[in-house]
Amino acid sequence: MFIKKYFYLIKFQYLGYRFHGWQKQPKVKTIHLMIDRTFKYILENKYFKTLAAGRTDAMVSANEAAFELFLHHKISDEFAFLELFNHNLPQDIRALSIQQVNEDFNIIQSSKTKEYIYLFTYGEKCHPFCASIMTTILDDLNIELMKRGATLFQGKHNFKTYCYKPTNDGVYSRTIDTCELTENTLYTANFFPKKTYTLRVAGKGFGRNQIRLMMGALIKLGRGEITLDYIKNSLLAESSEVMDYIAPASGLILNKIKFEE
Repeated sequence: MFIKKYFYLIKFQYLGYRFHGWQKQPKVKTIHLMIDRTFKYILENKYFKTLAAGRTDAMVSANEAAFELFLHHKISDEFAFLELFNHNLPQDIRALSIQQVNEDFNIIQSSKTKEYIYLFTYGEKCHPFCASIMTTILDDLNIELMKRGATLFQGKHNFKTYCYKPTNDGVYSRTIDTCELTENTLYTANFFPKKTYTLRVAGKGFGRNQIRLMMGALIKLGRGEITLDYIKNSLLAESSEVMDYIAPASGLILNKIKFEE
């Protein structure tokens, strides 16, 4: 018996601080678990399946992420469905939009660009409310040197040094379209310190923990523990360096995701 299927692309956002990432895992709370639990309730046990555009680690947040929803029935009123979904989601997850896509759309294989933000400050202890989305480095940092270091990651390079537990079989030649460190103007709050900063990274593909390892290198650069030449050499094809510092997860935000037609 042929069962017609319907496909929907849903964009959403979440605060990741209390979650163990996207992927379902035994005995821990994840984003995927909460999404599916909500659908199970509002769809009253009708068939559904969800598939994400990618995974995020524990405590990582998203200003704009995406997943695909598979159904055996058509949604008659997408606006009302989105309202119902949001009404039943926990307050730290919010759906942004829904659109029907055709069966040829593949959320994993479709070409897309992701933009990540790493939000941080340095020098003094912050208000505890900052902890959920911002990393505080208590050491003094040379921000101008870190800005120069960030530009070195832009372009096509060997990012094996910046992949968690790389193997000899992996593909580590990747292209980063944008990598810049600037004073933060994207996210504000009255309890933020006077000056905060963002590392903005955009590209089509990233390895496991890649951006946090890149940020780790920039923090070490800002502390004076490594040099600009170290970063340059670590990106060469023949590099065998291993970055030993992963920046904390809570400063990382998936800021935007764009699918190419």
